[in-house]
Amino acid sequence: MDVSELLRQAAPTMLRGTAYTLVFAVASMILGLALGGLIAALRVFEWPAASRAAALYVSAFRGTPLLVQVFIIYYGLPSVGIEFSPLTAGILALTLNVAAYLSESLRGAVLGIGQGQWLAGASLGLTRTQALRYVVAPQALRIAAPSLSNSLISLIKDTSLVSVIAVSELMLATKEVIATTFRPFPLYVAAAGIYWILSIVCEHFQRGLERRLAFPH
Repeated sequence: MDVSELLRQAAPTMLRGTAYTLVFAVASMILGLALGGLIAALRVFEWPAASRAAALYVSAFRGTPLLVQVFIIYYGLPSVGIEFSPLTAGILALTLNVAAYLSESLRGAVLGIGQGQWLAGASLGLTRTQALRYVVAPQALRIAAPSLSNSLISLIKDTSLVSVIAVSELMLATKEVIATTFRPFPLYVAAAGIYWILSIVCEHFQRGLERRLAFPH
């Protein structure tokens, strides 16, 4: 069987795996942004107990491998009575991991906004929470946009790790085809090409987002 015929035969399985990869990446990014924004807010406002808990969360998830986190959530939690399906466990692990990184990107962007913006919000009668929501956060998102897009690209590649819990995303789908064809090299190269194409699409999206959110000057 030549390479072109091999790839035609493998295409349906690998494309189905690619769809799962996109589901994992998009769902985890959306949930991670929501959680990361909450964590960033807790640390910006420096409420003692909440801020320390948020800092501990960030340290734990940035300081341990994602693969270990996947194993803990899928294989470890059932021992204490908490059990998830492979799909849910994969999305949960990716969400908790990426949220830690996104929270630091968002927190850094917020801290990069001048104190004058907070004072301007206060002069309009806004509370600190309202000033963050209506004045500071929209400006901070402009600063954070490149970092957030980079996180999405990394997340797409990190989805390959959920193959260890039998989720048929792109990496596991590729392994399944290899198990029946015994042609690892062209199939792994094809999988790498798909990841690359997805990353290129994200890069184009990132450039468009940066132009849209660019400061007027």
